[in-house]
Amino acid sequence: MSFKEIVNTIKISKEFMLNFVKQGQVVLDCTVGNGNDTLILAKCVGHTGKVYGFDIQKEAIERTKEKLDCENLGKHVILILDGHENIDIYIKEELDFVIYNLGYLPRGDKSIITKKETTLISLEKALGLLKENGVLLITCYIGHEGGLEEKNAVETFLTSLDQGKYNVLKHEFINQQNKPPILFIIEKSKTGGIK
Repeated sequence: MSFKEIVNTIKISKEFMLNFVKQGQVVLDCTVGNGNDTLILAKCVGHTGKVYGFDIQKEAIERTKEKLDCENLGKHVILILDGHENIDIYIKEELDFVIYNLGYLPRGDKSIITKKETTLISLEKALGLLKENGVLLITCYIGHEGGLEEKNAVETFLTSLDQGKYNVLKHEFINQQNKPPILFIIEKSKTGGIK
C-alpha cells in the first residue's frame, strides 16, 4: 500500500478486502449502496464463493444487480431487499467477512439513513455468524444528521466486546477537515485475543 492509498477510508477498506477475502469464502455486505463493495467481494470469492448483500432501498439493490450483471458476477450473489438487522432470517451459515458502510445511499435520498438501533442489532447478529479469525469492517460516516450518534453507539458497543474473543481497531484521521469517516476493524479471534 502506498502513501496515496491511506488518504481515505474507502481505499483502506478496498485494500483490506482485496488482501483478506479469498476464493470460496462466504461474505456479507450489510449495506450494498451503489454496489462497489459487493462487486469487489464477488470478484474476490469467485464462482466457488458466495456473497450476501442487504439494503433497505430497492434503488440500491437494482444498482448493485446491474453492476454485477455487467461483469457476469450475479450468479453467486444473493441480494436481499431488507434491513440488515434481519440477516439471521436469511443467513444460516458462518461468514468469513462482513462489511458495513453506515450512512445514506450516495446519489440517493439522503433522508434514508442507517439507524443506530437497527445497526446494533445487526452487528450483534453478524458477530455471531462470523467464523473464528473472520473480520468485520464498519465505516461510519459522521457528516450527516444522525451519523455521529450512530458512530458513538457503534463505538460504545465495540468497546464492550470481550478482548478474549475479539480484537477491535479504530482507524481515524485526526488532521482532516469535513468530518472524515471512521473505520472500525473487528477480528473474531481464534487465539483468544490480545492479553
